[in-house]
Amino acid sequence: MAEGFVGEQRQDFDALLRSLQQERSIAEERLHRKQRLAATFRIFAQHGFGWGLAGHVTARDPEFPDHFWVNPFGVHFGRIRVSDLLLVDHEGRVVEGNKPINKAAFAIHSEIHAARPDAVAAAHTHSMHGKAWSSLGRLLDPITQDACVFFEDHALFAEFNGVVLEDSEGAAICRVMGQKKAVILQNHGLLTVGGSVEEAAWWFLAMDNVAQAQLLAEAAGTPKLIPAETARLTQKQIGRPRSALLSFQSLWEGIVESEPELLS
Repeated sequence: MAEGFVGEQRQDFDALLRSLQQERSIAEERLHRKQRLAATFRIFAQHGFGWGLAGHVTARDPEFPDHFWVNPFGVHFGRIRVSDLLLVDHEGRVVEGNKPINKAAFAIHSEIHAARPDAVAAAHTHSMHGKAWSSLGRLLDPITQDACVFFEDHALFAEFNGVVLEDSEGAAICRVMGQKKAVILQNHGLLTVGGSVEEAAWWFLAMDNVAQAQLLAEAAGTPKLIPAETARLTQKQIGRPRSALLSFQSLWEGIVESEPELLS
């Protein structure tokens, strides 16, 4: 259902949604995921998420579900192209590509993809507002409409044991996250998952934005909470996968137009 649209607008909305959710061959789906993954890194770079060597986004391969595509270690988000992406197996071996991988990326993402068959993609970076909020050791509150996207749909991993290098730590993060769309890694940052690259990427962008809004609101005073019943209703309205898919689409169109080399 397309809330807010009537007549021809509703038809256009539904047609766009169908085109984004169309079935594809394995080869077509692999290319689709890789292109959106490369675009995600470029978009994240525009938002200042490419901090040093930290950060990784992965996409499960449509043919080999225990393999995933990931960014190479040491390549800035703003320079990543489709051809730079690495295919990694369940043992951490690079089976396609010739660059090294971030060990923390494997420790976290391999466990996520194993524990969450529904998670096609996962995103984690050291975004400024995400890591600032994570230091408070709290969940985000429903203080705005946008914040309701994560109401009762994110968790807090209340530990910090240094850089995540052990699979056991990745597994612990997965247990805390459960079936939710996101988890706050205390003293570390944010992590989101989705049934598509577009979904995981948009939830990350949205969560960092929500964290920024709450930091600003609490610096100015005491925010008023949206009642739980209303927050729960709003979450159902705007926290679904299709909302993320459509929200990411305009970013995709813009980055491909301005930086078409990412597709090479």
